Amino acid sequence: MDHLASASLTSLWDEVSGTQPDPDLWVVIATLVVALAVVVPHGPWRMARNAITIAHEGGHGLVALLTGRTLTGITLHSDTSGLTVSRGKPRGLGMVLTAVAGYTAPPLLGLGGSALLAAGRITLLLWLATALLVALLVMVRNAYGVLTVVVSGGTFVLVSWLAGPQVQAAFAYAVVWFLLLGGVRPAFELQTKRARGGAGDSDADQLARLTHAPAGVWFFLFHAVSLCSLIGGGRWLLEL
Repeated sequence: MDHLASASLTSLWDEVSGTQPDPDLWVVIATLVVALAVVVPHGPWRMARNAITIAHEGGHGLVALLTGRTLTGITLHSDTSGLTVSRGKPRGLGMVLTAVAGYTAPPLLGLGGSALLAAGRITLLLWLATALLVALLVMVRNAYGVLTVVVSGGTFVLVSWLAGPQVQAAFAYAVVWFLLLGGVRPAFELQTKRARGGAGDSDADQLARLTHAPAGVWFFLFHAVSLCSLIGGGRWLLEL
C-alpha cells in the first residue's frame, strides 16, 4: 500500500514538474487577441479587472508577510477595489515594499508565468496559480472576496484536472497574456482618477508620504515595471 502511494506521488510530481509541448504559434497569437479583447474595451475589462485586483492585493499580502509584517486580512469588492491590512511598523522598508507590491504584482506574475511557459512548464504554472489562490483564500475576509477567489481557483482546478493538454496550454497562455496586458492599465487609470481629484489615498500617495518622494516617481516605477514585464514576457511567449 505504501509502495502504491509512493508511486502515485512520484507520478504526480513527474507530471507537475515535467515539461509539456509548446502550442502552435497560432494558439499563442489567438490567446493574445483574446486577452486584448478583454483588457482594452471598457465592458469586458470592468468584469475581468477583478482578477487583477486579486493579484494586486495578493502582492500586498505576500510582501507584507515576507517583510515580517502581520497580515490581518484582505477584502475584495465588486467595484474591483480591494484592501489589504497588515500590522507592523508604520514606516520603514517593509511598509514601502508592501505598498509597492500592489501595482507591480500582476505584471511580475505575468512575467514569471511567461518564463514558465517558455520553459514548457504549463502544468506547473497551473498548479502554482492554484496554490497561490488557496493561500490567498485563507486571508480573505468578505463574502464577495471569497466568491471571486473560489471561482478563480476552481477554474484552475477544473482546467488542470479535466482539460486536455491543448486546452490547458491555451488557458495558461491566455491567463499570462491577461496578467501582462492587464498589469499595464491600472496605473494609467489611477493617474486619470488623481488628475480629476480622486484616489487621494492611493498606493502612490501612501508611498509619497512614506518616502517623501513625489507620487510621480512611484507612477514611473509602476509603469516601468508593467511595460518592461509586457515587453519581456511577450518576447518569451512569442519566442522572439
